Amino acid sequence: MFRKISLLSICFYMASCSTVPVTGRKQLDFIPSSQLMTLSFDSYKQVLKDNKLSANQQQTAMVKNVGSKIKIAVEQFMKEHHLEAELKGFSWEFNLLESEAVNAFCMPGGKVAFYTGIMPICKDETGIAVVMGHEVAHAIANHGGERMSQGLIQQFGGVAIAVALQEKPKETQQLAMAAYGVGSTVFGILPYSRLHESEADKMGLIFIAMAGYNPQEAPAFWERMSALSKGKTPPEFLSTHPSHETRIKDLKSYMPEAMKYYTKK
Repeated sequence: MFRKISLLSICFYMASCSTVPVTGRKQLDFIPSSQLMTLSFDSYKQVLKDNKLSANQQQTAMVKNVGSKIKIAVEQFMKEHHLEAELKGFSWEFNLLESEAVNAFCMPGGKVAFYTGIMPICKDETGIAVVMGHEVAHAIANHGGERMSQGLIQQFGGVAIAVALQEKPKETQQLAMAAYGVGSTVFGILPYSRLHESEADKMGLIFIAMAGYNPQEAPAFWERMSALSKGKTPPEFLSTHPSHETRIKDLKSYMPEAMKYYTKK
């Protein structure tokens, strides 16, 4: 019986692939969107419960304003490429949390959070947009779902995936938060691979360009972020990111494509 189930699991594994927008890469994805959204929304509620919303009204307003523009840009992009169905179930939300952590994330379904620790590096709305576009790109590319799929196989095995989702809510939520880039490494799984980061960079540039922010400002943000890691442990935001030189080189190579979408607003 176990052998039959294992074979079925392998077949399911092989068939469970989707395609990343923009890059066209095939990815592992066997978690139903409805379950992924439920996990995401529950995890986001937990994050808001465990953290205090920032009292800085100016910074909060900037995060929400940039978020609104990125949301519109993403929806426009997906519609133009006949991918609007990929946004089904999205319930966008943008919050600024009080924390010294230099980090930000976007969970599946458009649940975004910035920590106040990253705001000085952002400096202005364009800097916020660079981070926002990058993090939202992770969600649009379903990197969280891909990491979650990989993590479930690694931790629970193919035959136990359904059980893990239904009967191990605490462990599954911890795994989800790690997969979404929230908090430190859990179960030995880093939030995103360098491949994911590069995809998010490329897609993020297009999103911020469509939102009216100059993508040419992106390298300057990453230079400021990279400077934080010199001589000390890099911030969590850089835990799996490409090297400074590689990122800047790649961003410049993506720039001509991104500039096609840029219109000052």
